[in-house]
Amino acid sequence: THTGNVVPSANVSYNLGSNTAWYNVFYGKATQAQYADLAENYHADTDYEPGTVIVFGGTAETTQATVDSDRRVAGVVSDKPAYLMNSELKGQFVINLALMGRVPCKVIGPVKKGDMLVAAGNGYARAENHPNVGAVIGKALENFDGESGTIEIVVGRM
Repeated sequence: THTGNVVPSANVSYNLGSNTAWYNVFYGKATQAQYADLAENYHADTDYEPGTVIVFGGTAETTQATVDSDRRVAGVVSDKPAYLMNSELKGQFVINLALMGRVPCKVIGPVKKGDMLVAAGNGYARAENHPNVGAVIGKALENFDGESGTIEIVVGRM
């Protein structure tokens, strides 16, 4: 048993024991994150791959966007969130839903860097110059001229 501070003398790792014990909860100040989005776990009606545009609704809390320019848009499924809220949510289908930050997103082209993005109606996003209030997913960080693919976007209400 150790009480007090554990101060490493180099880049090493320490085994603190059980991952369910109270002492494995980190209380501190994070100054960096390896990944780039803020996400929260939600129940979904099935398993969705990263980049899928998600709305609130369906048989669970969330589902894939199926309506063009849907105002119920919730975010995009994250593959590697920098910060994950509600991390202990249990259920058959739990998704990491990116709410803010940089994340890969499925899109239908054409998309220009800086375009506002809305749901395209099939789990993808599309560019929209005059979006409805509440329908914006985020803004494109890349140009895309193909029919469908994945680009990096900034998620958030813009």
